[in-house]
Formats: sequence, structure tokens, C-alpha cells
Amino acid sequence: MDTFVFVLVIAGACGFTVLNGFRDVANAIAGAVRTGALQPRIAVVGAAAFAFIGTLLSTSFSLALLDRASFHYHSPASGLGLLLAAIISATAWLLWTWFRGIPHSSTHALFAGLAGALLASALLHPEDPIGVPLLILGGVLIPTIVTPVVAYIVSFAVTIPATWFMRHSTSSRVTRVSRGAQAVTSLAVSLGNGLQDGQRNAALLTFAFVIYTGTETTDSIPWWAPLTAALCMGLGALGGGWRITHTIGYRLVRFDPLRGATAQGVSALLLFAGALVLHLPLSTTQAVTSSIVGAGANQRFESVIWANVLRVATYWLTGPVICLGLGWLLYLAMHPLLG
Repeated sequence: MDTFVFVLVIAGACGFTVLNGFRDVANAIAGAVRTGALQPRIAVVGAAAFAFIGTLLSTSFSLALLDRASFHYHSPASGLGLLLAAIISATAWLLWTWFRGIPHSSTHALFAGLAGALLASALLHPEDPIGVPLLILGGVLIPTIVTPVVAYIVSFAVTIPATWFMRHSTSSRVTRVSRGAQAVTSLAVSLGNGLQDGQRNAALLTFAFVIYTGTETTDSIPWWAPLTAALCMGLGALGGGWRITHTIGYRLVRFDPLRGATAQGVSALLLFAGALVLHLPLSTTQAVTSSIVGAGANQRFESVIWANVLRVATYWLTGPVICLGLGWLLYLAMHPLLG
């Protein structure tokens, strides 16, 4: 049974990672495609390549996540069942939001699903300690609130010196320079996505392996975990995620290349800082979407379509709750089969 569940978890984690890459490529390319900085095909291939590189670039974030991922389970099968319930619930929600064209955090969906599974385990075994409060607080609630606010404010503020610096340039030069910068920052966002989501998925694969083998230490990441995550992220990114790309690029805010480059630059810096310095699981989706809205809002004319922004924000707030409930139900349903 342990081997069967382990295979299911690895297969599910790979599928989740492909979906992650497929959805999150929109965060990197939406602005660049919207303003004509990159052709769609070039943007997709570049995003896939840099997401692949970002996943392999460092394992420090993966190790930091593994150090925090400590929870009690009665057997390898039950521990793997917790991961499987989280993966299935997050995957189902992300597929639904993709169908609706809603940008949503895969990180928060996964953590919320795991928190729900842990709550179900605690219901079945009330004597066991659980780390649900810390997981919900550090993995979902704080990032969900802080990331959009910081990204919006910083992007809005950085737009001021960016426009001042280009104030004496002709419109054609501003457009040309901004498109060049946007092409670069688009790839930087993809790199940050690999550093954040790619390494998180590598940590997920590693954690499944640790549970299955009974390894007591996670001082290193097995070589195959980041490579598998990188391949799955890159493969998914090649799909383009055009439903979400359309939402981010056209349905939330009207922006020019200068503001697009500013927003993507801010997003990339936040992702780099979160992965390499702070070791915090930040949402690529929330960082990019909020930065674009922040930069777009700093214009003389009304450019933000607030009704659509509010709709997306509603999904951000309700999504973790739904994933938590799904994880709870799924683990209760599969527990009798886990032994």
C-alpha cells in the first residue's frame, strides 16, 4: 500500500507542477505580450526556459520549506495520504480557476489543502500534535494579505520616479526603452517563479520521498527532485495559460510598456527576496497581479477596472477556505484505505 500511495503522490505532484507552470506562465508574459514587448511564442519559450533555470538555480528555499514541514503521521501511508489530499484539492481548485480565467496562487491552494488534511487527521487522532495554525498563518494568511499590499504600494511608488526619469524623452523612445526593459523583467519574473514555485514543488517531491523511505534528515535535496520539478514546470509553461494571460493583460487594468516594465521589475524583486533572502512562500500570481494594478493605477486617467479586480480578490480570499475544506473531506474519505 505504501508504494502504491507513494506512486500516486509522485504522479499527482508532477501533474500539479505541470499545471503550476501552465498557469503561472501567464504572470510572466501577460504584460509583455499585452504591450508588444515580446511575441507570444517567444515569450512562452523564454518563460519556460527561465522557470526551468530558476527551479535548478538553488535549493536553499526547498530546504527551508522542508525544515518547516514537520507534522505527525501514524504511518508512511497516512503521511503520504495527507500530501495526496492536499495535491488533489489544490489541483481541482486551480483547474476550476483556470477555466474561469482567474489568476490564483497555487502555493496557497496547496498549503490550505494540506492544512485541511491535517485537521481531518487531528479529528481522527485528537491526541496528536498538529502544526495547522502555523501552516495557515505563515503559509496562507500572512502572504495572502501582505504580498498584494506590498506589491501594489511599491509598484505604485516606483512608477513615480520611473515616469519622472523619462519625462523629457519622446513617446517613441519611452516605448522602445520600456519594451526592452519589459522583455528582460518578464524573464526575471519567470526566473523568480522557478525560485519560488519550482523549488516548492521540488520540496514537495522530496518530502514525499522522505515519508516513504523513513529518512530522518532533510539536509539535502535528492538530485532528481529539482530536476523533475524543473522539467514539469517548463513543460507546463509551454502551454501558455492564455485564459489567465488574457485576464491579467486585458481585463484588470490598461497600462503602457513603462508601467508594465515597472510592475514586472517589482514582482521579480519580491520573488527573489522571498526565495533567496527571507525564505518565504510568496505567490507569483499575487505579486504580479497586484504590481500591475498598482502601476496602472498611477496614471492621470482611470485605468483600473475595479470590478474585475474585486472579483479576483474574492477568489484569493475564498480559495484557501475551499481548498482547506476539500483537503479535509478527501483525507477523511481516503483514511480507511490507508490503514
